[in-house]
Amino acid sequence: MTSPAIRRARFDELPSRTLYGILKLRSDIFVVEQECVFSDMDGRDMEPGTEHLWMENDDAAVIAALRILDEGGGLHHIGRVVTRIDHRRQGLSEQLMRASIDLVGPPVEVKAQSRLESWYARLGFVRQGGDWIQDGIAHVLMRLS
Repeated sequence: MTSPAIRRARFDELPSRTLYGILKLRSDIFVVEQECVFSDMDGRDMEPGTEHLWMENDDAAVIAALRILDEGGGLHHIGRVVTRIDHRRQGLSEQLMRASIDLVGPPVEVKAQSRLESWYARLGFVRQGGDWIQDGIAHVLMRLS
């Protein structure tokens, strides 16, 4: 089985069905599965420097996605990393992360869920300080230099 192609676009370039698919997947994972009730629509998706990367299945449904925020000064932040539950453990998020790193290069930061610290560490990210609780889940800032 071959991996789905990685697609990339800025907000204004996203087809409406793809945007819907990305936002639905984020809601399904963060709000429903992880029970984190928060406002996902923070305005950052629409910023001129934000890139969206995603993968689709054969039916053109979004199965994995993330966004890259341009924080200025050469620093980027990768976030909203999600994979549909029936497509996990296939390396899709890792492929998206590696493509993102290749696209923007270090330095890159992530606000990782603490339980995923070792996963991000395998990609070269290093913890930057202590844990904090966000939406009931422990997080840690990690950086790839």
